[in-house]
Amino acid sequence: MTDTGREDIREKVLNVNDLIAYQPGTVASRMIVFKKAGSITLFSFDAGEGLSEHTAPFDAVLMVTDGKAEVQIARTSFVVGTGEMIILPANKPHAVFARERFRMILSMIRE
Repeated sequence: MTDTGREDIREKVLNVNDLIAYQPGTVASRMIVFKKAGSITLFSFDAGEGLSEHTAPFDAVLMVTDGKAEVQIARTSFVVGTGEMIILPANKPHAVFARERFRMILSMIRE
């Protein structure tokens, strides 16, 4: 365990989908890297859940690791499935919806 009480997952081979469980009726998240240069956060979405439209000051890479997501960027919809990714441009409004349950990795790159 680390000094924060969380398991240290560095220097281990990990199955990303084992690191974030589905939880009924909600969106769950787990930040696994947080540095000045950026962050990596795992998410799981139950069907029907989502993140409402918002903007971020930095580019982000959204990669689906299980299931399918609907991603809107400036009101244009994209379907992103297992093994696929989409880049969310800085300062453009975007939203994420689960038409079925899915998991994703969000990597935020800070400038």
